[in-house]
Amino acid sequence: MSDVPVLVTGATGFLGAHVARALAEVATVVGAARRPGVSLDGVADVDVCAVDLAERGAATQLVRATAPRAVVHCAALANAGACERDPALARRVNTAATVELAAACVAIGARLVFVSTDLVFGATPPPPGGFDEAHATGPVSVYGASKRDAEERALAVDPGAVVARLPLLYGDSFGRGLGATDALHAALARGETPTLFDDEFRTPLDVADAARALAELATTADPPRGVLHLAGPDRLSRWDLGMLALAARGLAPDDARSRVRRAPRAAPDLSPPRPADCSLDATRARASLRAALRSPREVLRPA
Repeated sequence: MSDVPVLVTGATGFLGAHVARALAEVATVVGAARRPGVSLDGVADVDVCAVDLAERGAATQLVRATAPRAVVHCAALANAGACERDPALARRVNTAATVELAAACVAIGARLVFVSTDLVFGATPPPPGGFDEAHATGPVSVYGASKRDAEERALAVDPGAVVARLPLLYGDSFGRGLGATDALHAALARGETPTLFDDEFRTPLDVADAARALAELATTADPPRGVLHLAGPDRLSRWDLGMLALAARGLAPDDARSRVRRAPRAAPDLSPPRPADCSLDATRARASLRAALRSPREVLRPA
């Protein structure tokens, strides 16, 4: 195992914690997070330093201080509502900091693996099988636009970087109620009746599968470069995924349906308009990576 570390930004987040855990099996890992006090104890043996990527120069200083051989950039302002309320902050965190990281990686010869999103799409429906990497983007939210701009500008600075577009993630959040399925279970445990959209389609991926793929991209000798889609093989609605998650917890179909609210995206008093379908085609990733990108039907099975 090399002593030259791999740096994970957003290391205490839902995805970042899994990436740190996957990388710790094959590499020395250092983490960075805006709130490093969130413990990774029991998740991964990783030291996490404090950094606020909204501050100009913070990303450059972080790379200089840690001197990594690769950076997996998971940190983001990912809350869509927060991005809509403060577009300038979204651009600083999601776009400017990513470009700064790209330049810092070029300066020291480190590999950048930048985590982007399927929400760079949405303005037009996908072709059969989902959007592939060559398809023109079309975000409909501030969040999606900030990530799209980050992709384009980071690759202009560092053409050898990897831009990994991820879909809706679900799976184990280590008891924190994060991600599509753990958030659902946490809401039910609080006695709430969560709303699940039945007309918003994604290609959901287990967070652990995503993390293993990102770890491979950061450490393998000759990974794919440029834009790469990491997604599950099945086009599912939020409702579909929720029903699978509840069935995996042992709930009968009628019981599962009684505990949640089924609604369309445009229902009154719900969130602002959301893309109808951001399904991704991950054919290229499946052909080039060892890491499995499994279907929720494969992962979410009753115990």
